[in-house]
Amino acid sequence: MTENKVNPRKCFAIISHPDAGKTTLTEKLLLFGGAIQQAGAVKARGDTRHARSDWMKVEQERGISVASSVMNFEYDGVTFNLLDTPGHEDFSEDTYRVLTAVDSAVMVLDSAKGIETQTKKLFEVCRLRNVPILTFINKLDREGLDPFMLLDDIEKTLALDVTPASWPIGMGKDFLGCYDLLNDRLILMNKTGDKSQINATIETCEGLDDPKLDRMLPSHAVEKLREDVMMVRELCPAFDLDLYLAGALTPVFFGSAINNFGVREILEGLHEIAPLPRPHPAVERTVSPEEKKVTGFIFKIQANMDPKHRDRIAFMRICSGHFKRGMALAQIRTGKQIKVPTPVMFMAQDRELAEDAYAGDIIGIPNHGQLRIGDTLTEGEKLNFTGIPSFAPELLKSVRAVDPLKSKHLGNALLQIAEEGGASVFKLISGGEWVVGVVGALQFEVMADRIKNEFNIPVMFETTQYYTARWVSSEDKAQFEKFKNSNQLTLAEDHDGSVVFLARNAWHLNKAQEDFPKVVFMKTHPRGVAAS
Repeated sequence: MTENKVNPRKCFAIISHPDAGKTTLTEKLLLFGGAIQQAGAVKARGDTRHARSDWMKVEQERGISVASSVMNFEYDGVTFNLLDTPGHEDFSEDTYRVLTAVDSAVMVLDSAKGIETQTKKLFEVCRLRNVPILTFINKLDREGLDPFMLLDDIEKTLALDVTPASWPIGMGKDFLGCYDLLNDRLILMNKTGDKSQINATIETCEGLDDPKLDRMLPSHAVEKLREDVMMVRELCPAFDLDLYLAGALTPVFFGSAINNFGVREILEGLHEIAPLPRPHPAVERTVSPEEKKVTGFIFKIQANMDPKHRDRIAFMRICSGHFKRGMALAQIRTGKQIKVPTPVMFMAQDRELAEDAYAGDIIGIPNHGQLRIGDTLTEGEKLNFTGIPSFAPELLKSVRAVDPLKSKHLGNALLQIAEEGGASVFKLISGGEWVVGVVGALQFEVMADRIKNEFNIPVMFETTQYYTARWVSSEDKAQFEKFKNSNQLTLAEDHDGSVVFLARNAWHLNKAQEDFPKVVFMKTHPRGVAAS
């Protein structure tokens, strides 16, 4: 087993529907973990200041998360790698890829809404990998659904067993706090109005019959709490660690992230039960985190995290071994050796030099275009980690620079954004027109903002004749050449140089598939696999 002389690692993502409070919870976990002194503020580490997860200008202006952020902090002897993900469905590709890099997830629900569309989609992605999920029902300081209805919604909609880890006392303006069912503690919210500090009073109890409860709570609240907990214990299974780790059961915590309430319990829950680094599947074999040789994969590329330096950072999940700064690793896709002299750890867009890293850590590798999403890096063994696809876009538009003299620079900007994986960029082989493909319409607006702000190139997105995109390949070289000759005006290349067929409509796509049965038309494109 690899000797880890520093803290054990836990890597988790926070998932939710937009506006459920995901980014707020992220900030509060950093507050409770000691990474920041005030939520929404920063804590100095020398001259370095840590910022919140929504660091991009477009995120701050629009009040939404459009890119995942990585944050590293320590709590009670454990090093946590926290990945905050975009909740908006238009940016779901980034989230899907992030979920390949984590070992567990926290699912945030709005107490007034329960399971929403995007939450369900993200949960299904987690289910594909049996990712263990801890649930946080947020916004108890507002009027919401009955807690039993919320538990029932989780069970029926997600087919997931639930075990309340805490139980709310009141709701809305009558919300007083929670009873910790796992540790028999009364946790009352201090209504000080100061949302930048940790506000909770904790009283250990000798069960629900403890007279302390009668002294500290109104009589009607005590009575309802005792009735509710009796029902919970009758109706819900006891917490089973094995079922949680298998992704079949979720412990449920209640609270109000904006008021710093329930966050400590989430963090303690992650500390106690969230899994250590899990094995990762590769085409060749499954890689265990205890192996001595370093392995990892690139799941995200982010350009211009530091606008002053036009940088590009590749995010790598360490799957095994003890990585040390200055190591040379084999890039399996190309067969080249890549030396890593300046790896970094993250606090959103701020970073510090990483001297070493272990399985479960996320490090950033400064990247000048040689690394791609899906790339596997090892100490030499030929491995290809699986499960990091690119998806066929649902919306296509052509794009051009408002100033024609900046057309060449526009191409460079588009390729950088394509490498991040947030959008597909295709260049027509005939004519050189640029076509951008996205999952949701909001992505076009965000791309235009980014290209203008980061590259100083105002752009226009225009309606295009193309309906959908498919990656194409064939083992029959003669038929593939015939296919390409017959479709010269509708073929393009993506940023990796892979051939893409741009269909004008559904009939056009079906006709091409009928005419060329030995050509494979792919809606997803695996990234990082070595050429055979």
